[in-house]
Amino acid sequence: MSARDALQARLEQGVAALGLTLPAEAVSRLLDYQALLERWNAAYNLTAVRDPAQMITRHLLDSLAILPHVQGATLADLGTGPGLPGIVLAIAAPGREMLLVDSNGKKVRFLREAIRALKLDGVRAVQSRVEDVQGQFDCITARAFASLADMLGWGGHLLAPDGIWLAMKGKRPDDELPGVPPAFEVRSVRALHVPGLDAERHLLVLGRA
Repeated sequence: MSARDALQARLEQGVAALGLTLPAEAVSRLLDYQALLERWNAAYNLTAVRDPAQMITRHLLDSLAILPHVQGATLADLGTGPGLPGIVLAIAAPGREMLLVDSNGKKVRFLREAIRALKLDGVRAVQSRVEDVQGQFDCITARAFASLADMLGWGGHLLAPDGIWLAMKGKRPDDELPGVPPAFEVRSVRALHVPGLDAERHLLVLGRA
C-alpha cells in the first residue's frame, strides 16, 4: 500500500465514522490539500503537525466534524491559518462564497496557492486583521482562534442578522461563556468526537441575541 493509499484509507474511515457523505472528488482533493500543506510546511512552518497521518486526523477530520452545522450561502473563516477549517469545508461542501482571513502573510500566500492549485471556485483569501474585514456572512467559523469575548468583539460585525457563528474549541470553555457580548447568545455547546483523536473537542454555536 502506498503512503497516499494509507492516508486515503484513514481519511475514508474517519469520514464514515463521522457519518458524512462527501462529493465524488472530495477525498482525493482533500488528500491533494494535505500533500500541499505538507510540502509548504517544510519551508513555511504553517502548522506544528508534521506527521501526514496526524494531519488527516487533527486537521482534516477535525475540520470535517463541524460540517453538519455549516449553513448559508456565504462563509468567513477567521484566523484560518493554513485553511482550517475553511479549505476543508470548501472542498467537502462546495458552492458557497467563502472568505479566508488571516493576518500572517506566509499563511495567506499558501492559501492563495491552495485555492489556485485545487481550483476552489468562490473562495478567496485576504491578509487582514479580523476587525478590519468588511461584509456580512451567513456562517462564520473560527478554530482555536481567540477567546469568545475577543473573537466576537473583533469579528461580530461580520455575522449576518440571522447567521450562525461556529466556534471550535478543545475543552468545553465554560469560563469563557460569561464573556460573550450581550448582542450575542450561545445557542448550543456540542461535544465533537473526531475519529482517531484522543482529545476533547467542542463546538459552540452562537447567534445574535
